Amino acid sequence: MERKLALVTGASAGIGAAFARILAGHGYDLALTARRGDRLGALAEEIRYRFGVETLTVVADLAETEAPGQILDHLTAHGRSVDALINNAGYGLTGSYGETRWADQAAFIQVMMTAPSELAHRVLGGMRDRRFGRIVNVASLAGLLPGSSGHTLYSATKAYMIKFSQSLHLELAADGIHVTALCPGLTHSEFHDVIGARTQYTAATPSWLWQGADEVAATGYEAVEANRAISIPGAPNKAISVIAKLIPDDWALALMASQGARLR
Repeated sequence: MERKLALVTGASAGIGAAFARILAGHGYDLALTARRGDRLGALAEEIRYRFGVETLTVVADLAETEAPGQILDHLTAHGRSVDALINNAGYGLTGSYGETRWADQAAFIQVMMTAPSELAHRVLGGMRDRRFGRIVNVASLAGLLPGSSGHTLYSATKAYMIKFSQSLHLELAADGIHVTALCPGLTHSEFHDVIGARTQYTAATPSWLWQGADEVAATGYEAVEANRAISIPGAPNKAISVIAKLIPDDWALALMASQGARLR
C-alpha cells in the first residue's frame, strides 16, 4: 500500500527538518523543498536510510511566483499527491519599512503569505477527494502582538497565517482535513543567524524562553493530529499568548516599543 506523502517547505534546517524526521517516523514519504540543494540532499539521504521511506527533493525559491506550481508539478510527474502540507518556509527581513526596497518587501510577502496560501489551495482538491489531509502553517507567537520596529511585516504576516489557519480549520472540519497554526516563540534554529541577530537575541532574552526545533515540531505534529486550530508550544509562550489577548492595545504597543529598542 502506498504511503502518504508529506510536503515540507523550508525543509533544509530548523523546524522544517525536524518536521521531516517526525513525519518520516510516522510512516510518511516526504517531499522536501528549500533553496539549498546540498542540505536537502543530505537530509533526504539521512531520512531514507534511517526510516526507510521515499524522499523527493525539489530545489525552489518560494519568492518566485512560479515556485508553488513547479513544486507540485514535480510531484505529479512522480505520480504523487500531497496528503500533508507543512508550510514552514520563512525568514526575517530587517530594516525600517520606508528605507528598504519594495522588491524585498514584495518577496517577503510572497514567501510568508502568498506561497503558503497557494500551496494549500492547490492541494485541497486532492485532500477532499481522499477525505484526508493535514496542513500545518508555521506562524509565530509574534502574530499575536504588534510588530517591533525594524521588523514591520513579520508580525503582520504571521497574524495572517493564524487567521487563515483558523478559517481553513472551520471550513474543512467535515472533510477529514486538519489545519493547525503552529505559533512558536523563540526557537533555536538558523532563523536568527540569517538576520545576524543570534547573539543579540540570546543576550536580551532569558534561556527559559527558548525551545528546540524538535520540541516545537513535535508539538505541531501532535496538534494537527488532534485537529487543534492553534498550537502554542511551551508553558511560557502559552502565558504570553494569554497576556497578549488581555492587555489593551496601547499597552501592547508600549511593550513592543520597549522591546524593539533592545532587539533592533
